[in-house]
Amino acid sequence: MDPLEIARWQFGITTVYHFMMVPLTLGLGMVVAILHTMWVRTADEKWLRMTKFWGKLYLVNFIMGVATGIVQEFQFGMAWSEYSRFVGDVFGAPLAMEGLLAFFVESTFLGLWIFGWGRLPKRLHLATLWLAVIGSWISAYFILAANSWMQHPVGIELVDGKPVLTDIWAVLTNNTALAAFPHTIAGAIAVAGGFLLGIAWYQLWRRRKDGIDTVDASGRVIVGEAPEIPGRDTADHRVWITSLRLGAVVAIVGFSAVAITGDIQGKLMYEQQPLKMAAAEAACHTGTSFSVLSVGKLGSQDCSEVVPVIEIPGVLSFLAKGDFTTEMPGLNELIPQYEELYGTNLPESELYGERSGAEIDYMPNLEVTYWGFRIMIGFGAIAAFAGVVALWLTRKGTVPVSKPLMQLAVFGILAPFGANAAGWIFTEMGRQPFVVAPNPNPSGVDGVFMFTAAAVSPGVDGWEIVFSLVSLGLVYLVLMVVEVMLLARFVRAGVAGVMPERFHDDDADGPDGDAGTRDDVLAFAY
Repeated sequence: MDPLEIARWQFGITTVYHFMMVPLTLGLGMVVAILHTMWVRTADEKWLRMTKFWGKLYLVNFIMGVATGIVQEFQFGMAWSEYSRFVGDVFGAPLAMEGLLAFFVESTFLGLWIFGWGRLPKRLHLATLWLAVIGSWISAYFILAANSWMQHPVGIELVDGKPVLTDIWAVLTNNTALAAFPHTIAGAIAVAGGFLLGIAWYQLWRRRKDGIDTVDASGRVIVGEAPEIPGRDTADHRVWITSLRLGAVVAIVGFSAVAITGDIQGKLMYEQQPLKMAAAEAACHTGTSFSVLSVGKLGSQDCSEVVPVIEIPGVLSFLAKGDFTTEMPGLNELIPQYEELYGTNLPESELYGERSGAEIDYMPNLEVTYWGFRIMIGFGAIAAFAGVVALWLTRKGTVPVSKPLMQLAVFGILAPFGANAAGWIFTEMGRQPFVVAPNPNPSGVDGVFMFTAAAVSPGVDGWEIVFSLVSLGLVYLVLMVVEVMLLARFVRAGVAGVMPERFHDDDADGPDGDAGTRDDVLAFAY
């Protein structure tokens, strides 16, 4: 049982799962703050209902994100003690700022927002939400600054082979972090857009299915009411059609920003981690062509088994350098450079255990990096395309009554999540075999790197990590079930489920028996 491989699986599972919560919190928080602002400025009932509904889903996701983040910290301590020792002097400052400053601000003001309804002046209450959202964005920046240091070490000097922080400002203004932050925020905004679109579509479809809303001969909506169902009035229709079209616009804007910031980040990555980007293109040989499709033997790490099927000349050069003629080095040229700079075999050291002296494989996982890069772009484009289609189909005020189309819209919520997860996996896997990557092109500190093989805890065996992996996996499974159940319950209940004081009727429950009752979960929060 190889503890390194099990520890990597554990890291991947816990990180990706936690990262599913993060973009929704970052993006949906901004959307809810805008909705709340619109209500304060216009006093329109529609914006209040939207703020209440989407705000409740935002809170559920935020709480689950905090819980999964805490669980994730345990696996760092258990499985990656040598990594923690190596980066500890550098990571201490940004992570302390994240916990003591950003997360503190985020949590404090979010609490004031939750319990401030009807107690704080309206504008002050609104300010608490914006401060919470800003705190979450700052929190994300500190985390990205720490991660970016692993991609591009700066602001340190080597003392006895370990990096010692000398310039925290250099770490916080690392150009890798400055490029990664807007890209991450843009991805989060796309997630929020898809979330609004899918759920609002479902609500409008329910109104069509229940016969509340109909359409005239021209297909234009005739908005109806169902007095027997809490909250199913004309204002309810305005909530969902506005949410859907807003979500579509947000998804399109988010993907557009992802494309722009991704291009900037990609060009930087070509400079700092050329091996990662060459692997993402399956670019075995030096050239200018972008691979639309390459195939190879499953599991193979051999460039001789990669066959380009469709290539576009010049595009790779444009993505890397902004022109169509610069030839970019391929894997066959880059790997000998890495071998010359960082050696062909792992050092003889107890840190490497049985791997001491083993040959180093500098080739990143071709399948993961190549398809992860394309899934990231493809799923993001799907979300943006769905936004365009949704705007067209709802131009007359409602959605088609088709159930398969509704199910497709709901299922489409997962597309931007998939794009974010694929991007994160690509970023982390493409850095292998390093956990702290060196930069052959000298803009960082020369000679600072750490092989992943040296990062795992030396005193933990494979079965112990398997036990922790299963334990943490069960905890995550429980958390996922709880979150899905809570979100599903709030979604089914609609606005009446988050504003029971406005729609409550002791003698009338919703069609699912959960709308407008006194048992709505977390009703105390409002």
